[in-house]
Amino acid sequence: MTVQGSTPVARKKIAGHVGFSNLPNQIRRKSVKDGFQLTVMVVGESGLGKTTLVNTLFNSQICAPREVPHPAADRPTTVAIENIQADIEENGVRLRLTVVDTPGFGDFVNNSTSWNPILESIEQRYEAYLQQEHRVRRTKLVDNRIHACVYFIQPTGHSLKQIDIEFMRRLHHRVNLIPVIAKADTMSEEEILDFKERILSDLAFHGIQIFQAPVYEDEDEESIQEAEEIARAIPFAIVGSENFVRTRDGRMVRGRAYPWGVVEVDNPEHSDFGLLRKLLVRTNMEELREHTNNVLFEAWRTERLLAMGFTQDPSVFQEVSPADELHQQRELHEAKLAKMEAAMKEVFREKVEIQEQKLKQSEVELYARHKEIKDALDKQREDLLRKRAQLEAGGSPDASRKKPFNFRG
Repeated sequence: MTVQGSTPVARKKIAGHVGFSNLPNQIRRKSVKDGFQLTVMVVGESGLGKTTLVNTLFNSQICAPREVPHPAADRPTTVAIENIQADIEENGVRLRLTVVDTPGFGDFVNNSTSWNPILESIEQRYEAYLQQEHRVRRTKLVDNRIHACVYFIQPTGHSLKQIDIEFMRRLHHRVNLIPVIAKADTMSEEEILDFKERILSDLAFHGIQIFQAPVYEDEDEESIQEAEEIARAIPFAIVGSENFVRTRDGRMVRGRAYPWGVVEVDNPEHSDFGLLRKLLVRTNMEELREHTNNVLFEAWRTERLLAMGFTQDPSVFQEVSPADELHQQRELHEAKLAKMEAAMKEVFREKVEIQEQKLKQSEVELYARHKEIKDALDKQREDLLRKRAQLEAGGSPDASRKKPFNFRG
């Protein structure tokens, strides 16, 4: 198979075992040795279950329950940024988890600038990573960038509030947004479906981009169906609970018990929690990290360097196919030959003009010389004709001038 403009690739079949098929295992061993890192930000108004959801996602007490302040206590006046780090391990795989909580968001009378501290925190982490890249020695870069932002939406059943739209509109180009409908067990199935449609309509109207799990062509059918199922479920309607309750059939499940029955957290018929966990942890964690590094951070880095006055020739590091490069070289060569030909024609024209001027000058001089000789010859001819006429008349032209001889006896 040969692709136009590239080096021909020959498909070969090996006759025996070489060993490069073991590369995935080599990468796996290195990854397990180094461990993984994930930074998740949770944003939403108080009381929507952010702490419960994080603990439910990782099946561990990651975040401690937040104490409700006394009504007479002093309240914070701005959104706080709190980092919670935990090292967790599962089947020998270590994960350094960082949860960034944003207490106070949406809890003030005036929430017109609630997103500013969050946006500044995200960009400060980008700035810190950029400074690490510019160091002379870069043995190991510490990645504290936000890889995913789980945004909690109140289960109102109507549409997105203005603070929801403004927050996601200002941050969607800086972080992977994953919207979720909190406490979905307060709504019926029909209300959830209708609410999801309204949220997606608002997001599309305001041009807000949310993270979508990529679908690869070489994936198996089961993986493609799973990715499509996750995409259809956004925004996720979730229910979180760290408690185990007993169902009517005697099973112990994580969920919430109500007089009319039990809502199971891990039951896909009751909640989208399982799909959210697949997107965030089980199947697309690496895609979240790659999209943060290759798309979001690169866009911010370009803006930052351009604002600092750095410029780059667009032709530098530009990928050009060999055929295109050969075509460009041929065009340059032809242009160079045309320029040389035009210069030679100009030199030839100048020399011809100079030679023509010399020939014209020589022609004038020859004509003057010819006229002078002709005049002299005409004069000589006239003199000869006059003398001839005198001779024919009987006398020498000088006879009258001679004296007669005097003979004396």
